[in-house]
Amino acid sequence: MKYLILIHSNPKSRAVWETMTDEQRMEFGRGHMRCTEDLAASGELVVSEGLPGPEASKWVTVRDGQTIATDRPFAEVKEYVAGFYLVECESIERAVDHAAKMPDAQYNEVEVRPVLDMSAWDL
Repeated sequence: MKYLILIHSNPKSRAVWETMTDEQRMEFGRGHMRCTEDLAASGELVVSEGLPGPEASKWVTVRDGQTIATDRPFAEVKEYVAGFYLVECESIERAVDHAAKMPDAQYNEVEVRPVLDMSAWDL
């Protein structure tokens, strides 16, 4: 089954980041590289990516057949997805084990969410 490990950025995680030395920040990044390498070696990594902040995003709606893409206000956003790992493993417990190895789990919560398997849906 597939699970999405979501890395969130929020005031708490950003405050921790601001207190880190350059070396601690480098080690944090190396920790993510190790997680990616370990997941790839186990065959459980589907994909992993970091995401920029909400200021780089577009919000898309369709009204009366017209596509509207806006920058949307992001000043009030306190939390956003900063990155993710899509893994395929035998159980949510295994995905939780992987999430616990994320450097972010030492400072902030890391979310694990099952991916819906829609292959059996009769659409």
